Amino acid sequence: MFQGHLQRTRRQILSPGKWKLRIVFWGGALSIGAIAAVFAQISFHADGLFHQFYDQHPLLSLLVPPLGLLLIAWLTRKVFIGTEGSGIPQAIAALSMPTHIARARVLSLKVAAGKILLTIGGLFCGASIGREGPTVHVGASIMYSLRRIAPFHGKDMVRALILAGGAAGISAAFNTPLAGIMFAVEEMSRSFEERTSGTLLISVILAGITALAILGNYTYFGTSTAELPPSAWGAWVAVLVCGVLGGLLGGSFSALLVLGSRYLAPFARKHPLYLALGCGVLISLLGWLSHGETFGTGYDQAKILVTGTEATAQGDYFLYKYAATVVSYLSGIPGGIFAPSLSVGAGMGADLAHWLPAPFAAVIMLSMVGYFTGVVQTPITALIIVMEMTDNSSMLMPLMATALIAKGVSRFVCPTPIYEALAENYLHPVKVSKETEQSPPDKVSN
Repeated sequence: MFQGHLQRTRRQILSPGKWKLRIVFWGGALSIGAIAAVFAQISFHADGLFHQFYDQHPLLSLLVPPLGLLLIAWLTRKVFIGTEGSGIPQAIAALSMPTHIARARVLSLKVAAGKILLTIGGLFCGASIGREGPTVHVGASIMYSLRRIAPFHGKDMVRALILAGGAAGISAAFNTPLAGIMFAVEEMSRSFEERTSGTLLISVILAGITALAILGNYTYFGTSTAELPPSAWGAWVAVLVCGVLGGLLGGSFSALLVLGSRYLAPFARKHPLYLALGCGVLISLLGWLSHGETFGTGYDQAKILVTGTEATAQGDYFLYKYAATVVSYLSGIPGGIFAPSLSVGAGMGADLAHWLPAPFAAVIMLSMVGYFTGVVQTPITALIIVMEMTDNSSMLMPLMATALIAKGVSRFVCPTPIYEALAENYLHPVKVSKETEQSPPDKVSN
């Protein structure tokens, strides 16, 4: 038995076919890291260009969101079909789709290219969106497209490619490899399959190293020195408040996106350009009311709050940012909610810090975890993302408690996690062509 096992292992190691699969897969992971790094740099500059234009021409810049979203919505509907929204629902839905033809509508190199182009365009137009969710979509699309180059067969391998691509996207986007792994397990698959665990880990490592080589060793929001001794009574007051309010606000945000998307679906199908134009007007109005604070990702505002010692944004910033992110998503343009959600959480923390018996910086981190968990309902991912992004692991227990409270509260407001609910839009039975109906399900390899 041992001899036979040894021979099979040698054949797998020395097999030219296996090496072809490995090389193609490794190349895909390296490509995701490189593309994610370039995507991050261009997105950062696009966001900065809009803010620069707003500072120089505040009134004229208010015309950019309506007109820009109008053009992006047209491109989304006519040229880059399947790129709308954050892209994470598409990747999750693809895991359950029975045919390659169905998956190709939401995962392809054309979709990946359109996702990058239109997300950058949205940031250039001042939309309150992020690039992190789109990077997951891009990563999953790239990995899934590898089956055209090498014979990746079987449902398990297809799932492994999609999960690995999504995890690699998160790892490269945030420079948070552990968060990439947990996101794939906790959100995209909601299970851990031993057979695909090695594939997942390798893709995350290679994509993360590649992005790191291009962007350098950095922390997404800088370094936070926040500390919150668990023995202090004020610590647990802050944990409870940030967990409850973060869960309520984050859950309401998710519910608005899910219910709003379904309610607006008939109008969006008939008049997508009118919807985008109207949302663009609202984005401009919210930007004007907030003195330009709500335009873009919200990265700068969150970073200042995370690394600073006092609030620098106006007191109602998080409410304006909350509304701008809802409107931006419902417009139907490509764009994620990760970065804006973290910014809303930081803004909420800046307001709460004045009332809670805890250090300012600590409340910011607690609020970010609480609100982000309330939105996505993945407490471990939220905890790891915030710790890795701020290079601070000293608040592990308070952050974990906040995340668990926020998830419990959020489930009362939005019973189905947001990405799972939005993924259902891509899995409902629809009228399909004869070609689709006749398409056989994926072959399952022995």
